[in-house]
Amino acid sequence: MSRIRTSLEVLSLGFGLFTAEALYSGNEHFYKDWFLPTARLLVRDGETAHNLSVYLASYGFIPHKQRNSFPQLKCKVFGLEFDHPIGLAAGFDKDGKAFMGLLNAGFSHIEVGTVTPNPQLGNARPRIFRWTEKEAVVNRCGFNSDGHDAVYERLKDRPWEGRGVIGVNLGCNKTSADPTADYVAGVRKFGEVADYLVINVSSPNTPGLRSLQTKEKLRDLLSKVLAARNQLSKKTPILLKISPDENDQNLKDIVEVALDSKTRIDGMIISNTTLTTYEEAVACGAAPIPGNNKQNVVYGGLSGRPLFEKSTDCLRKVSALTKGAIPLIGVGGISCGEDALSKLNAGASLVQLYTSFVYQGPPVAHKVAREINKLKMTS
Repeated sequence: MSRIRTSLEVLSLGFGLFTAEALYSGNEHFYKDWFLPTARLLVRDGETAHNLSVYLASYGFIPHKQRNSFPQLKCKVFGLEFDHPIGLAAGFDKDGKAFMGLLNAGFSHIEVGTVTPNPQLGNARPRIFRWTEKEAVVNRCGFNSDGHDAVYERLKDRPWEGRGVIGVNLGCNKTSADPTADYVAGVRKFGEVADYLVINVSSPNTPGLRSLQTKEKLRDLLSKVLAARNQLSKKTPILLKISPDENDQNLKDIVEVALDSKTRIDGMIISNTTLTTYEEAVACGAAPIPGNNKQNVVYGGLSGRPLFEKSTDCLRKVSALTKGAIPLIGVGGISCGEDALSKLNAGASLVQLYTSFVYQGPPVAHKVAREINKLKMTS
């Protein structure tokens, strides 16, 4: 019995050391093929898993990667220096709690938010659903946020200075009587602190939000946002994040306003999540919603692999319309270097990912950058 016990103890110790080393070093296959699938079995609720990930990242309990590993990928966009084009999209670090750990994991930039002026709980839980077979996620969070003041306290000292780029994604409160005023307040609150600001008018989970993308409403919004920015001591870049569900005429209208001399912004992010169909919602457990039938119900925003083609097509169209006049950030369905390079070739200057972080873990940033570097060197 003593020999069996000793053998089990040695095996347990060896397994523990192997697991610790794989986690600390950021072993890509270990995270994707063993650790995260096991974690999904143990933590079934998507939001609980998300909150745990934010907690671990906020205390630095994720792999660290050396900066400047790929000097050939360095770029300057919006007047800002990026180690490489790969960033983490808004939605993961909603409240500015984990950005330092995430930068250390290998992302060149982190987009904090979406942040609303006043704290709000967002929509009822459950509201994050994994569609594992498609490497996709459906969320209907509804801008849950700690609010401007709490997030500002975490950002005000700019602890990331010299270690990466931090943007702040701005939204409006669900019950706001004047959404435009909410965005103006966000510019005034974070304009002196953030490296860039994003006007998010494209989430499908806040009623009426996407109507702010219509031509005249967008013109009014951007004119007031830019007026507020121009009163700051620095000209913080203002970006607009749009939906992938806009038709060609709407895209033309959006670009016309974005390039107009009176409402000219500094860049665009293409794109946000796409509206989830009833069939997609059923596949990942996001439908039916209690108390609703399937007519005229927003089941949430779909991200991940199923969004790649749609978002890239939208990016390509916007690139053709802007003709290089302003930089674009490509978002949606990126899980490897080839995907990221497709976005760059479609007109993006930078790319962001999120859902692949859910399925591949922290090593994904370094992995995608390495794969882009290899593809560029061999092309």
